[in-house]
Amino acid sequence: MSANTEQTYRNPDEVAKVIRFAIEHLEPKLSEWLLIEYSHAVRIAGRGRVVITNVKKPAERRKLQRFVRVESRGVAELFPRSRLLVLDPRARKSLCPTDVGEDTVMVVGGILGDDPPQGRTEKLLSSRLRRVKRRNLGKEQLSIDGTVYVAKQIAEGKQLEEIPLVCEIEIRVAPGCSVVLPFTYPLRQGRPLISPRLVAYLKRKGVRF
Repeated sequence: MSANTEQTYRNPDEVAKVIRFAIEHLEPKLSEWLLIEYSHAVRIAGRGRVVITNVKKPAERRKLQRFVRVESRGVAELFPRSRLLVLDPRARKSLCPTDVGEDTVMVVGGILGDDPPQGRTEKLLSSRLRRVKRRNLGKEQLSIDGTVYVAKQIAEGKQLEEIPLVCEIEIRVAPGCSVVLPFTYPLRQGRPLISPRLVAYLKRKGVRF
């Protein structure tokens, strides 16, 4: 894909057969942390299975197009609402394998977490997508890439309760100094699933962020 060509989907029926996840970009700025989470989410799901939507700034689209399909339009403009499933911690029901059909597009909020959580997925995303199915992945706040991992596992047949999670992880960033990430992370092979690039970023930043 050309670095300066926006990927455009004119036939939602055709796209829904390919795209499994749509990450709706909702932060005012594409920060380095957010870019790392997006990149890791794409690696988890597979490049051809993800589109990042609602990216209004051309410079940000160019950065993202290096590794993923990108759209300036939002998910509501790209896909039939009947095929959308929003992953929202405040949804009443938890995601289960039968919720995900072959043409389901799972929508993830491109939002960095707050401590304590502020319900931004509901405020910025779910409230705009009326009559769209919503499901949670538990009541805890997952990272963007963690959300994609857990949802992918469930779409492939696992139940939510079968996926191990850990609340809060501590990253040592310097001798005698560490950062606690107050979010929930899935465990893979007994270890928290976090991008090595994010760990390197935290170590580089230390406590100055």
